Amino acid sequence: MMGAAWFNRRSRNGHPAAEWSLSALCRGLTLLPFLLVPPVLLVPLTAVAQDASPVAPVRAGAVGSAVLPRDLSAWGMITQADWVVKAVIAGLAFASVLTWTVALAKSLELFAAGRSTRTGLAALHAAASLEDAERQLGPAQGPCADLVHAARQEIAVSADTLSREGVKERAAWRLERLVAAAGRTMGRGTGVLATIGATAPFVGLFGTVWGIMNSFIGISRAQTTNLAVVAPGIAEALLATAVGLIAAIPAVVIYNVFARATAAHRARLADAVAETMRLLSRDLDRGPPGRLRAVGE
Repeated sequence: MMGAAWFNRRSRNGHPAAEWSLSALCRGLTLLPFLLVPPVLLVPLTAVAQDASPVAPVRAGAVGSAVLPRDLSAWGMITQADWVVKAVIAGLAFASVLTWTVALAKSLELFAAGRSTRTGLAALHAAASLEDAERQLGPAQGPCADLVHAARQEIAVSADTLSREGVKERAAWRLERLVAAAGRTMGRGTGVLATIGATAPFVGLFGTVWGIMNSFIGISRAQTTNLAVVAPGIAEALLATAVGLIAAIPAVVIYNVFARATAAHRARLADAVAETMRLLSRDLDRGPPGRLRAVGE
């Protein structure tokens, strides 16, 4: 009754019922999208909330404990590496030990030879003749003593000759050969250092290539690209290159040091040859050719 009375009142005021029903319907349709939007938006928001839910943490070592080694130290990687990588690392370790052994032996040899040569040079410089030089050098063995002995021996052998210049020339040839032999003795063993320094990086690189190849084979077998699975194999491969550099760098440095020391030793021997030839020339000029035998004795 109240609705009918309100409807009749609206009609008496000049607003038809049909017009009012149409306007109410339009306003309802206008508000319909706003009523439907929140339910529609709740669907993707719910999905996002489900995706953002906390993931259960992966237990350490759960990714193939048989593939992923537990010990990633240098020794652990060596023990778990492929046999080819182990052989490469063992060979490089032996080369490194050989390098330091040669370094120690040659250092002692060069030190002793250098001290003997400097002492002999001082005696030759202070001597007035070959006989005086041999007396000052004494029974000690060394390159300078060998040079003086060779010069006196050449004089004794050439006692029946008449040419002093021929004696000097033959003595110079003999002293030159003695210096060459001493240089070869000092250079003995340095070739091993040169070989190790030149080849050790490539040997280590071979071990690295082999290890990386095995890592890729492991990736194909495991059918996964997880870095935690393949990283240990790659680390083992790179360890071979590191060991190669550890063996090569000291060998190259020590070889260069010994090359300079050997060159300095040869220079001192050249000075000793010059001093010996000076004494030889002085002895030959002191008397006639008939006294060559007396000078050599």
